[in-house]
Amino acid sequence: MVSMSSSSSGSTASGPASRGAVRHFGRFQLLRLLGKSERGMLWLAMDGRDGGEVMLAMPRHPPGDGAAAWQQAVRRAARLNHPVLAKALEIGEHERWPYVVYERGTSVTWAERMSAQGMAATELAEWLAQAAQGLAFAHEAGVAHHDLQPWWLCVSDDQRVTVMGLEVPGAPRASVTQPGGLDELRAVRDAAGGDVLGLGLVAHWVLAGHPPLDEQDLGRVIARMPPQGAEFVRLPWAVPRPIPEPLRAIVNRATDRQERHRYHNARTLQRALEGWLRTTAEQDGGPLVLLLDRIRQVGALPAQPGAAERVAHLALMDSARTSDMADLLLEDIALSFELLRMVNSAQLAAGRAAGDGPVLMLRRAIAMVGLDGVRRAALSLRRWPGPMNEQAAGEMEALIRRAKRAGRVATRLVPAGYDGEVVFLVTLLQNLGRLLVQYHYPDEAAQIRRLMQPTVVTVPSRSPGVPPETKEETGMGAEAASFAVLGADMEALGAAVARHWGLDESVQHMMRRVPATAPVRTPDGDADILRLSASCANDLVDALMLPAGHASKAVALVVQRYARALGMSGRDIQEALQGDARPRTPPGPGATAGGPAPQPTAAGARTARGTPKADAGTLS
Repeated sequence: MVSMSSSSSGSTASGPASRGAVRHFGRFQLLRLLGKSERGMLWLAMDGRDGGEVMLAMPRHPPGDGAAAWQQAVRRAARLNHPVLAKALEIGEHERWPYVVYERGTSVTWAERMSAQGMAATELAEWLAQAAQGLAFAHEAGVAHHDLQPWWLCVSDDQRVTVMGLEVPGAPRASVTQPGGLDELRAVRDAAGGDVLGLGLVAHWVLAGHPPLDEQDLGRVIARMPPQGAEFVRLPWAVPRPIPEPLRAIVNRATDRQERHRYHNARTLQRALEGWLRTTAEQDGGPLVLLLDRIRQVGALPAQPGAAERVAHLALMDSARTSDMADLLLEDIALSFELLRMVNSAQLAAGRAAGDGPVLMLRRAIAMVGLDGVRRAALSLRRWPGPMNEQAAGEMEALIRRAKRAGRVATRLVPAGYDGEVVFLVTLLQNLGRLLVQYHYPDEAAQIRRLMQPTVVTVPSRSPGVPPETKEETGMGAEAASFAVLGADMEALGAAVARHWGLDESVQHMMRRVPATAPVRTPDGDADILRLSASCANDLVDALMLPAGHASKAVALVVQRYARALGMSGRDIQEALQGDARPRTPPGPGATAGGPAPQPTAAGARTARGTPKADAGTLS
């Protein structure tokens, strides 16, 4: 242990000092131990040169034969220039014990700010985002911390966060056998992952008001978690202050028991936190802010393959019926959405007449803009695949096929009398958020899909000699996975864009799929019937996409949830799904589950046979 000279008792850093003892480390007078772990410690000290307070960081154990390597690593870290990374005032050695000096100023450690009452979620998220940004910069430069603890993190009076102690605790011994080779790259990657996990554990500690696993040293917590141990860390529900669901999902993902579910680097954690903070700061406009710049640059969605042929076909349809044009346009999701945007944005800008609802029917949109307007809309779209690479474009095509299939299933689920085109479009709109994320953020979309997949995990045994247990765990729900990656819900992104297009609350309500954890209640009106039919269809198609062995069980659960509310038997729902085994053209404007239907009314795109046509206040 490092010895500290004392004017009265000869106390040490590890042993208790007698009351009134003055402890010194070289020229530094040690005022208070700010924190220690098995690998590092931080002291508040007074510099004997000028009498100013500083923070004195050092490894818990001397590097011994690795002193030269320690000095090299710490000095390399000290050369990094980033506002979140604390500047080292001095790197030195006293009696063969190395140390680093940092400025105290107005900063205090997170450990000094923490309390059993927890912390405001937004304030902590802002701190975490800053810390993640600094760590990401360090990791990208090949530098890691190796022992992230709440007392290595500081915050100033103006809420500026700094990270101290990069490389000070030292890398695990014998972790690198070939400097500059694959071993070193692997060690840096593993150390960066450990830092991100450590930051997640710090967040858990601050929010919960007590350390995870009741362990003050987070390095020991990590050693008890998979893959080394069998413990798992999740935020408790009983906490001093409420934790917003997006932040809970972000922190729980950072400490997930499955390594593949955790954030692979600090940059992805930073983006998730900033996404949620942006959403919170902008309130209702938050989700839209995340996408507006991208939408302005590359459009909402790209025209699907074959767009040129569709435009050429439109040029020959001057005398065609609007229903025939609508059938053609429904083949292209992007063009369908662009027409809805054009007419509803124009309506909103002009001010809707009293009782005049949003346009949710391509036939009416075509009648409003004319054939020239349809051609302009088609030519305004970005050509496929836009900025997507080949892999992202393939995922987008698969997602579009799934959305269209769900639309066709929904037309079989909805009761007779509902317009097939409206049902189909509502089902597509329930996928708008997913489509937007896949197009604009394909890497994040891939992360969300991975988090939602069930996985087989190996749980180490707690008893010696007993083999590890293998079991299967379900993946995250769509909302939790979206929160964990984007800091916002994909459905919220889709609803925000729809609101920007001029679609009102009634449409936004229909766009919301029934949450997997919520009961499916008897519909309260036509809008609810459309919503439930589309939601059931989307859930059925999603269930079919699960790995073998999961799909049939998932489909059965969907059938069980929706059958009573939709007034159908389980067999009816199964037949509606099986009837779409082969892809086919989207339903025609009058097609419904029970045959042709007249024009829709405002409440839900339905008119009883013989009822007068809807007036100007209807949803069209």
